[in-house]
Amino acid sequence: MFKKGRQIKQILGISVDSTSISSVLSICEEFLISRGKFYVVTPNPEMMVLAQNDLEFKKALNNADLAIPDGWGLRWGNPEIGQRVSGREVMLGLIDKTRSKDIKTLLVGGKPGIAQAAAFKLGVLGITDPDIELINKIQPQLLFVALGHGKQEKWIAKNLPKLKVKIAMGVGGALDQVAKPWLIAPKWMQTFGLEWLWRLILQPWRIKRQFSLVKYVYLVLKEKMVKYRYAVK
Repeated sequence: MFKKGRQIKQILGISVDSTSISSVLSICEEFLISRGKFYVVTPNPEMMVLAQNDLEFKKALNNADLAIPDGWGLRWGNPEIGQRVSGREVMLGLIDKTRSKDIKTLLVGGKPGIAQAAAFKLGVLGITDPDIELINKIQPQLLFVALGHGKQEKWIAKNLPKLKVKIAMGVGGALDQVAKPWLIAPKWMQTFGLEWLWRLILQPWRIKRQFSLVKYVYLVLKEKMVKYRYAVK
């Protein structure tokens, strides 16, 4: 796990970097010219809740070389985290910064056709199935994986030693948002941390996933209460 210059904070037993978009991009550019392989995760409240009962997932998050705070709820959970940095921002920023540097980028995952549609818009490569043999044949330095929260992080952690890449990053629904820009919330909703509401309006089936936000609030308040009681003893 990469540690240099990281300001790591804890929420519900999971490590999260207190960082900014510019710092994340600079660190990732350093990864590209360093020896070794690196992987980046993008924790949000839903992932925090999922990891409480999935030790493999929790380990994958905590062993990452960068854990980007992708969700306003993380700042509420631990104000020391500072800025929210979205995985989509990082993915687009890295592609833009490396476009003229002969860096090969591959998008993997999503429903059939999504990775290819997103890749076409970004001028990179895209495939649906996370086929390690095919990925290694392409030999991308940047690999963005969209297999869904939990599955993508565990897949990266398990397969990184076999992959011929420099950086692998789980990006969740970012490929959908690139392929279908209307899924991106208006700026004012992003400012107030209401992207979840926009997605819910467009995709009502996500309502079950929103229950995780309620559980997240409960777990964080419970953790804060335990720390308070310990502090006043």
